[in-house]
Amino acid sequence: MPEREIVVIGASAGGIIALRSIIRGLPKDFPAAILIVLHLSRQSGGLLPDILSEAGALTASNGRHNEEIRAGHIYTAPPDKHLLIGPERRIYLGHGPKENRFRPAVDPLFRSAALNAGQKVIGIVLSGGLDDGTAGLCAIKQAGGLTVVQDPSDAEVPSMPRSALQHVAADYCMGAEKIGEMLPVLLRKAPAREAAQMSEDIRLEVELAADERNQTDITRIGQPSPYTCPSCSGSLMRVGGTSPIRFRCHTGHAFTALSLDEEQREKVENATWSAVRALQEHAVLLQEMIRQPGFSNEEIADYSERAQQALERAKLLRQALAETRDAPLKE
Repeated sequence: MPEREIVVIGASAGGIIALRSIIRGLPKDFPAAILIVLHLSRQSGGLLPDILSEAGALTASNGRHNEEIRAGHIYTAPPDKHLLIGPERRIYLGHGPKENRFRPAVDPLFRSAALNAGQKVIGIVLSGGLDDGTAGLCAIKQAGGLTVVQDPSDAEVPSMPRSALQHVAADYCMGAEKIGEMLPVLLRKAPAREAAQMSEDIRLEVELAADERNQTDITRIGQPSPYTCPSCSGSLMRVGGTSPIRFRCHTGHAFTALSLDEEQREKVENATWSAVRALQEHAVLLQEMIRQPGFSNEEIADYSERAQQALERAKLLRQALAETRDAPLKE
């Protein structure tokens, strides 16, 4: 029997290439189950299992609620559902709040693996933007699981691996193809450290992803912050004692500082475009008023000046938006 029985993998942009490289190297009698979260849109067709089944000897399928987790099979998160490991090694599909702007998200799967499988888990972070998976990999490390990160130089989008390496003392860092070669060996590695007891906060966050917990309990895991949730406008609490910095709102939406920054930037851009629209509409209204009879020369001059000011302000906002779009983004 292998020492490790479950492999959990998180990926985003560029992740399919890495996943195929890993699965290509696995034998048909691979003695552990593999659970994968790849960031998907709600409209995704759920074709990832077909892509992965064609990549190697193992069969993949979207996880089904309450399905028993079997060795030698790949389970993927279906669109718009958090993929979780429940008690007694069963799949749980949750429709809890989005984390780091995604559902499915990587962190909920990793936390549930740490909580319900502990030292039997290998956690792997692959290519992707921002830092989903880092906090969950921390939980796996704390639980005595084995932690593996794709070498950022091997990743198509290196941000997720870089973040994981920055915040987690990963056991291994290697290219995706090498991960596939090494996984059968890593399954046999005995735990090198004592597992820490999982906190009630971890359990609460897993239950939030499953949408099982009274949302008022969220106040237990953090302190009030000056920020509001960009998803629902509720107050955000800073989750205590975590790396990277994380926030949750009363509803349960969760963000790292990086994903909150991304969401706020999008919200600011949307608000700026709304201001551009309002200024342009105001200018059009003033120009239409000028064409109507009955206004004095002074009124016409005033309306003309105000219309010009509105258009100039709209132009400045458009220029600011263009400069923001042209600025280099963090990978």
